[in-house]
Amino acid sequence: MPDKKKIIPKSPKPNYQIWIIAILIALIFGVTYFNGSNSLPVVSSNRLENMLLSNDVRKVVLIRNQNYVEITLKSEALENAKYRSELESQNTFGVGGGPHFKCKFGDVAKFENDYDDWNENLPREQQVSLEYDDRSDFTSIFWQWGFLAFILFGFWFLMRRMTGGGGPGGQIFNIGKSKAALFDAENKVKITFGNVAGLDEAKEEVKEIVDFLKNPGKFTKLGGKIPKGALLVGPPGTGKTLLAKAVAGEAAVPFFTLSGSDFVEMFVGVGAARVRDLFKQAKEKAPCIVFIDEIDAIGRSRGKGQMPGSNDERENTLNSLLVEMDGFSTDSGVIILAATNRPDVLDSALMRPGRFDRQISIDKPDIVGREAIFKVHLKPLKMAKDVDPKKLAAQTPGFAGAEIANVCNEAALIAARRDKSAVDMQDFQDAIDRVIGGLEKKSKIISPEEKKIVAYHEAGHAVAGWFLEHADPLVKVSIVPRGVAALGYAQYLPKEQFLYQTEQLVDEMCMALGGRAAEELTFGKISTGALSDLERVTKMAYSIVSVYGMNDKIGNVSFYDSKQSDYNFTKPYSETTAETIDAEVRRLIDDAYVRTKELLSKHSEHLVVVAKELLEKEIIFQSDLERLIGKRPFLHQTSYEAYTNGKLKEEKKEDEVSKKDSKPENRQFPEKPEEVKSEN
Repeated sequence: MPDKKKIIPKSPKPNYQIWIIAILIALIFGVTYFNGSNSLPVVSSNRLENMLLSNDVRKVVLIRNQNYVEITLKSEALENAKYRSELESQNTFGVGGGPHFKCKFGDVAKFENDYDDWNENLPREQQVSLEYDDRSDFTSIFWQWGFLAFILFGFWFLMRRMTGGGGPGGQIFNIGKSKAALFDAENKVKITFGNVAGLDEAKEEVKEIVDFLKNPGKFTKLGGKIPKGALLVGPPGTGKTLLAKAVAGEAAVPFFTLSGSDFVEMFVGVGAARVRDLFKQAKEKAPCIVFIDEIDAIGRSRGKGQMPGSNDERENTLNSLLVEMDGFSTDSGVIILAATNRPDVLDSALMRPGRFDRQISIDKPDIVGREAIFKVHLKPLKMAKDVDPKKLAAQTPGFAGAEIANVCNEAALIAARRDKSAVDMQDFQDAIDRVIGGLEKKSKIISPEEKKIVAYHEAGHAVAGWFLEHADPLVKVSIVPRGVAALGYAQYLPKEQFLYQTEQLVDEMCMALGGRAAEELTFGKISTGALSDLERVTKMAYSIVSVYGMNDKIGNVSFYDSKQSDYNFTKPYSETTAETIDAEVRRLIDDAYVRTKELLSKHSEHLVVVAKELLEKEIIFQSDLERLIGKRPFLHQTSYEAYTNGKLKEEKKEDEVSKKDSKPENRQFPEKPEEVKSEN
């Protein structure tokens, strides 16, 4: 193992500021208190006369600008008990050399005349001549000059804090400093690769970066170079930030983390300054890793949406980042990790090798990955014996890691609400329904007529899907209101595939139209409950015709542009082609609707049976359908049945050898049609 750079944390600076202020205040009060003129005992003019007559006074000083005299006694007079006790009680530090007393008066001239009269009554050797002085006390000096000095000191103190010397208060002039949080040997992240499940390929890629930092000789001996950066790309909730946290926990090097929005500020030049400061700190700690979450906040393509001749602060920040990542002054010891769910908006200069050498794709987990994720999130829960991660993984197609974590948490909350000692399978079923369909509205009042329409609508979906070969298998049908506007829903379990054929898409359309067709056949009328179904069918029909090239009249042409913006008002085809597309979409939907009506007319008695069962129980499952209308007339197993029976894993093991050369198992849509259909 090569020598690692020892991380020596800087000792925190002691906060002397409070102590300095306290000492200064104490000093001001002390000087004020112990000021000689203020601490002297006051005597009357009669007593001063008696002191003179007793020959106890050695010196008398007249302070003309303050109308009082200071009296200093003779040493032999200080031996007198009457003076000593008085002076010792007044002065904590004992009797000094003087002055010892003071006498206040109103008029200086009158006092001088009285004093002369007192002296005339004394023998010449006992007379004490009057001395004169002009003096300013500490209070007047402070109010004249000290207050100004105090203001200047306070201004200096505040400016010092603002410019960064005073800790967290220095925010105004400290604005160009990086806001990155540092994790090193002292404050290490506790999340490791063991906490990350279902991301095996991505983990291998990231592990290699960590291994390079830990043992670079393993790679450099073959001539390899350390990668400059890696970009984590994937939908929200798939575990990009979690993977970065695991890197921070596994890496034996300093780890800086911040968000892309931390560079954004209202002041010009702040973002670029923060980028430079971040890399300055990183180079001081090299080798290290810098993680920028949501990098699309500053990494958008330059030149879009900008006024001509304007100064774009975001572009300046991006330019600074590009230079720091791969410019003349770059340091090879800094590795950049970044995460985004919008790689299409990133600037091409940011994506090139040399800046981000690797793009690590983190997709939604498959059924095996979901089982592994469920096992991680089920560990802290107190579960019943009937909880099976396999079944849960099969019932949650398309779920990301964050959604699976949410399901586990919701199940625990539901079990606690029901005062159960353990979380059972029913709690997980309810949690999945809660996440997919929304909150169950038991208190929602629905008229019997509406409830009957909803029951036949959902029964139409169920019966149509049951007798269509390529339709997704039904899991549950419910007429309990959920969410904001859904009066009922049917949940299906789509097969996890990547490619779809025309027949499969047409069957999906027919199943979606089953609700509207059932309403028309039963009541002779249609309702607004098929809104979401019609929206889904329309999108699917337009995709068949204009995106996937599955129409004979349009031909093998796709008008889909993956890089088009949302504000593209021009169409890549003529008006004639647009009319043809509309006509073919309408024909496709009409044919599917006629086919669905014929199918439901053929199985009308099954439709009635299922609808009555729904009105009675409100929720029916796949087993109930088998009991009511028999098994599906198709032999192939669903993905749920295959996985729970262990056949899917066997097939995967057999196909592992040729996996790289073979096409993925059937999926068409970039995003699969929703497995939940809700009606208003």
